[in-house]
Amino acid sequence: MTEKSDTGIDVEDIVDWLVDGAKTVKTPQDVLLELCQRLNAAGIPLYRVAVFVTTLHPNVAGRGFFWREGQPEVEVAEASYAVLNSDDYFKNPIYAVFLEGKEIRRKVSAPDCPRDFPLLDDLRGEGVTDYIAQPLDFINGETHAASYTTCQAEGFTVPQLAALERVRPALTRIAEILALKRTAINLLDAYLGHQAGAKVLTGQIKRGDGQEINAVIWFCDLRNSTPLADSMSREAFLGLLNDYFECLAGAVLDHDGEVLRFIGDAALAIFPVEEGGWSKKEACEAAVKAAKDALERMAELNRQRESFGTAPLGFGIGLHLGDVMYGNIGTADRIEFTVIGAAANEAARIEGLCKTLDVNVLISEQVQAHLGKGWQSLGKHALRGVGDEIEVFTLENKIC
Repeated sequence: MTEKSDTGIDVEDIVDWLVDGAKTVKTPQDVLLELCQRLNAAGIPLYRVAVFVTTLHPNVAGRGFFWREGQPEVEVAEASYAVLNSDDYFKNPIYAVFLEGKEIRRKVSAPDCPRDFPLLDDLRGEGVTDYIAQPLDFINGETHAASYTTCQAEGFTVPQLAALERVRPALTRIAEILALKRTAINLLDAYLGHQAGAKVLTGQIKRGDGQEINAVIWFCDLRNSTPLADSMSREAFLGLLNDYFECLAGAVLDHDGEVLRFIGDAALAIFPVEEGGWSKKEACEAAVKAAKDALERMAELNRQRESFGTAPLGFGIGLHLGDVMYGNIGTADRIEFTVIGAAANEAARIEGLCKTLDVNVLISEQVQAHLGKGWQSLGKHALRGVGDEIEVFTLENKIC
């Protein structure tokens, strides 16, 4: 038990609750919700409270958690990197806290209150009388922030301010723990994929950890990538690859598939069949919807390229249904979470037939068996390294 502080307002139970990990709740937003409820009950009449935490994510610069009096839930908002270059951000008191690492207080109702932040005018219009933003100093040297407002006529009293300061170190520590957990999830999602990342977080980290699963395996590849790379600057070629993957891998993700790896200009993904999840039919349908979406995206990208006088991009998508081993492979010091097995190799071989048969999408007979009409057989074909021939199908109506 921590020693009771002489603030005039007893917040020691709140401090103990935070230090103990706020075990009564599970999510960051619920931590803030219960914190605000506890602070109000302790005698601090809060109107609006926010916590701002920067994060390590390819697309998200930070997250904000917003509680407002009378609302049953905490709102969560994500800020893109573009926000960090906006005037609204530079003129916000939170930016000043990030920059200087110092507390900012504005007695909004006072006639002599500085009007140095546009936010203050908005708060005054809502009846706010006092605003305070505190730095949350993480152990790694980063500064994050929490802000509090009240509509109490006299603003925050000295004991109330002392109580908020007493809570600040404990709030900082739990915010840092939750932020580190979020960073781990962000990185695993970005670099491994959501499902694989979740498995790593649950402890499947040893080489050889894995399970046999049934899945639709997606393999896609860009055509003529070597001549393209030779004809462009590195920056331009990387931009082209990102546009291409946004069309194909982006379609996989938008249809709840899992992109496992990028192999140069190729990508491997799965639509797993699992208990409580997709059936074989549903996995096949999801993969096909993603393929059709990818075709439409590539058609639009190629229209844009042709309008600029550049040649359209060629590509192939191969879909196959089968059993694979889903788990960790590699060396003792460098491990990758992926799928291996005959079905994965066959999916890559099926995609390779797209060039030979001059189509953008091919599916195996195993996938087609779970689909309806709209597919044209292109006959049986021998796949390199595969004993039996496999019948392949393409869309009757080409999209791209």
